[in-house]
Parts: sequence; structure tokens; C-alpha cells
Amino acid sequence: MNLSNLSKIEKIGQFFFPAAFINDTDQEIKEVEKLILDYKVGGLTFFHSRASAATNFEGKKKVIRNEDSAKRLEELIKHYQNIAPTPLLISIDAEWGLAMRVENTPQYPYAITLGAIPDDQSNLITEIGEYIGNDLKSIGIHLNLAPVADINVNPNNPVIGYRSFGEKKEQVTLKSLAFYKGLKASGVLGCFKHFPGHGDTAVDSHLGLPVISKTRQELYDEELYPFIKAIASGIDSILIGHLAVPSLTNGKDISATLSKDIIKGVLRNELGFEGVVISDALNMHSVSKLYPEKGILEWKAFDAGNDILCFAEHVAEGIRTIEKNATDEQIEESFTRIQKLKKDAFKKNISNPTFDSEKATSLNSNIAKASLTHYKSDEESFEKFNTEGFEAVAIGNSIDCAFFEEIKRYKQFNTAKDISSSTTFSSDNILIALFPPSIKPMHEFGIDPEILQTIESLSEVKNITLYLFGNPYALRVLQTKNINNITLVYQDFKTFQETAAKHFLRQHKAIGVSPVQLSI
Repeated sequence: MNLSNLSKIEKIGQFFFPAAFINDTDQEIKEVEKLILDYKVGGLTFFHSRASAATNFEGKKKVIRNEDSAKRLEELIKHYQNIAPTPLLISIDAEWGLAMRVENTPQYPYAITLGAIPDDQSNLITEIGEYIGNDLKSIGIHLNLAPVADINVNPNNPVIGYRSFGEKKEQVTLKSLAFYKGLKASGVLGCFKHFPGHGDTAVDSHLGLPVISKTRQELYDEELYPFIKAIASGIDSILIGHLAVPSLTNGKDISATLSKDIIKGVLRNELGFEGVVISDALNMHSVSKLYPEKGILEWKAFDAGNDILCFAEHVAEGIRTIEKNATDEQIEESFTRIQKLKKDAFKKNISNPTFDSEKATSLNSNIAKASLTHYKSDEESFEKFNTEGFEAVAIGNSIDCAFFEEIKRYKQFNTAKDISSSTTFSSDNILIALFPPSIKPMHEFGIDPEILQTIESLSEVKNITLYLFGNPYALRVLQTKNINNITLVYQDFKTFQETAAKHFLRQHKAIGVSPVQLSI
């Protein structure tokens, strides 16, 4: 693949990776076709639908489910590639697999779950990276905008949280590199994000600009650590986050994506990164509202040092503005980096169109066994469930609780339909399976405050064993001092529920290590 014969304006077109949507209408597809044909864009970043895009991050528009999204995505990629004057580099966010964007495709555990796997079993994370890469490759995707290398030191982080491997820099680095290694083994490219580190933020950058007020030294010691190690290992690309870091920008509250001090100063000059720099989505409100004149944001992002302009909304105006303002040297440097990335992507991307759901389930089962974590354990009170019997209640999951179904194969017990202040239990031993409705911390992970209060009151008079099938941070909204036994399961997948059941039945030991501190 040789792109060197492109004109100056065509080379600028290669910097643009506008959004494409799996569930677009015919008219919307024609608009994407126009970007490909008229402006020779370098690639596309796929999302499920316009309702699910970044600025609708908190779900203000209804996302319509499409059971055939995977087939549709594969067809669209082929169609767009067939009409493209230059091969398109296709990217997507698939942090926990294609299922992050596409229905009926293999889903793998969240990063926070992988963070609980003991370090000596990190090969499981490499396997996940490889499986996800194979899934992406099978339908024509070259670049996974993952892993998240942010250190989640803020428990109330509204946008990273469960997407991070944890709150310790060594752990995040080890596991991010393991994931990346797996992607590369499949022939798919990976991308560390969100430089210089989105873990210690309390604002969602899809909606506003987070500010990190740490000193330069603190950032080098903590947030930058995974990126420094990744650069030393030779990663291909780094994605810049929409967050302000005044200590790196001479005190200015400017988004890292628009900061020469951060991209050209810290990332390029100080850390020596020579790969491709990708902007976070330019439609996100933290930056998209800054420049009303079309094309200026795209120019500012490029001038700051981004090679790839992800989710650029004003392609025509952006190309013209960059052509007018950029030096030939700037254009050639970014173009050369993108050309190298494309060569690498296309060289390795051989189609192999199958999803292997059975293999995915088997891998998820191994991860369930490795990640299951004792948060709180009291052997004497736990033994009473075996010797005295118990009652059980599932909270947040009223259908097909595989956890209880598996236990029922070995033990008889009664199941309460719900839990409220009026629910009565005859047994002293209560088994609670808690399935938080939301993976994010907003509104106490979607758990009804009355339910939280009921669990707390019940724990004062009953012997409770609790299994948490969700974000471990959910324990922060629950008073746990009187709950005798708490096990973190992290996911609600059937394989994770069955593993948790085997643990309750003493057929499996919990060897996971909590990736985050949960004490309030």
C-alpha cells in the first residue's frame, strides 16, 4: 500500500477519522460515502448508532437494539472499503469486546474484573486481548481503541471506574500491556488511553472538562507511569484525553487534546513517543463547544500534535483550515506516521470471519475462577449456612438467577421474591445475590435507597452472606460492617454466577485480589 502519491490536500484527508454508525439510514450512509469519496478520509471509527454516540453518553436518546448489528457492520465495512480511493483504517472501542458496540457478539469481562486476577495469571488477559482482536479482525476492524491505561484513584470517577484495571500503577501497567500484547498477537492494533491519565477525575469528559490539579512530579510518579512503560515497550498509538492538567500547561485550563505543551512537549519531547497520536472524540462537549466556527477545532487539535482526528464532525472545513495554516513539515510528519500505522495494520489483517462463542465462554469461566475475591470473610458464620440452612434473595435480577439454580442442585432453600422492610425471613441465615442495575456510580449504581437501608437493617439481626455481581465500588454505598461474608464476583455472566455458586458450596476457592480499596 503506497499513499505517497497523494496530493497535499489528500494527505490532510488521511488525518480525519469521522464517525460511522452501524445502524445508519441510507441517507446517513450516503453522507459517509461522500466523506470517503470527496475528501479521502484516512479511516472511520464505528459506533452502534447516533443515539449511542459519545455526547449521548448518559443515554438521553433511546438506543434501539438491532440483533443483526454484527452482520450489518461487516457489510458496511466492506462497502466503504470497496468505494474508498485509499484503504480505510477501521477502528472501534472494544474494551470488553465487540459487545461494547455490537449486539450478539462475544462479551468479555470489564477491566476492573481483570484487575482482580492474580499477577501470575496475567496470561488470561493476554488471551482476552487476542480473542477480542480475532473478533475484530473477522469483520474487518484494524484498530481497537483500548486498553484503558488510566489509574482509577478516584472512586467517584463517573466515566473511567470499571473501565480501568484498578488503582495501583504497577497493576494497571502490567495488565494494560498484557491486553495490548494479546491484541497484537491477533494482528489487530491497540491504543493506550487516555493520556496523560483520566483516573483521578470527577467530571465526565463527554459532557464537561475535568481538571487534574496534581503537580508535575505527582503526574510523572502516578498517571504517566503506564504510558512511560508502554512507550518503552514500543506501542503504536496513544489516545489523548479531554482533560485539563494545569501543571503541564503553564497553569492553563486547556484540554490535553488541544495542548502543544502536553502532546509535543511532554509526550513527544520528554517521553520520546514516536508513534501515532489519536485525539479523543472531537464531538465530546468538553471541546466541541469551544470553537463555533467549523474547522477551527480540527485545526487546533492537529496543530497541538494529534495525528488522527477521531470523530471529527467538520471534515471539509477542517481540511481547508489545516491546509491554510499548517506547515508542510507538520503535514508530512503526521502523514508519515499514519502511513506506517496503516502498513502495519493491513499487513497483519487477514480475514477469518468467525465468532467462537464456546471458546469465549470457556475463557470467561477461567477468568471467573481467577478473579473471584473475598472482600470480607468469617468462617464461623459462613459454616452456619451449611449446618443450619438458609433463605435467599436476589436483588436486581428477577429472572434466571443462575447462581441460585446451581446451588439448588446441591442444597434445598427458600427464595424470597423481593426484599423490603415488610419482607420476613424465618431463617437466621440469609444469602443475598446483589446485581446492581448500573455499572456506573450515578444514583448509587441504580440501587434503590430503600433496599440499601433494608439490607443494613437486616444485617443487624441476621447472619448475611452477600455475593456482589457488579462493580465492586457499589459496596461504597452499602453499610457493610454487620455483613459477615462478602464475595466480589464482578460480572453477572452465567459462568461467573456458576463459579460463585461453586464457591458458596465450597467447591472453589476465591483467589482474586480486589483491584480497588472499598472502605469508606
